[in-house]
Amino acid sequence: MSTIYEVLLTEAKEILNSNNVLEVKLTSICQLLEQKLEYYNWVGFYFANHEEKTLHLGPYVGPETDHTIIPFGKGICGQVAVSNQTFLVEDVMAQDNYIACSITVKSEIVVPLFVNGINIGQIDIDSNTLNAFTEEDQLFLETLNQEIAQVYS
Repeated sequence: MSTIYEVLLTEAKEILNSNNVLEVKLTSICQLLEQKLEYYNWVGFYFANHEEKTLHLGPYVGPETDHTIIPFGKGICGQVAVSNQTFLVEDVMAQDNYIACSITVKSEIVVPLFVNGINIGQIDIDSNTLNAFTEEDQLFLETLNQEIAQVYS
């Protein structure tokens, strides 16, 4: 993992170890990523309601979204809720099951958040740049979610 991601991971761990409530910690992580990585144009968390099979918008940074509740299976986020696997989308327009949040969004990455083996939600990042995300972004975000999961344990 390159230096910028290592630095961000260190800063995120400091946020997670703070005395703030969880929602403040997650908002601070969204702000950190959106401010430090110029191609992270919308950063947010969705949390699963397994009984209703829906995702509910949690803390986020970026333009407002109408997508505050997403059914499992719908859109990139909904697909990750079902597959339990990271979904890196180089070009959102090439996806049949994409839910458009903004006409400016060109690519997206969604990484599931597991706590004790259960997918409780995900981090969702939109970029206004085509092919914005790399395998290194994926590794960084998966590692970040492992750190976040420890706060729940």
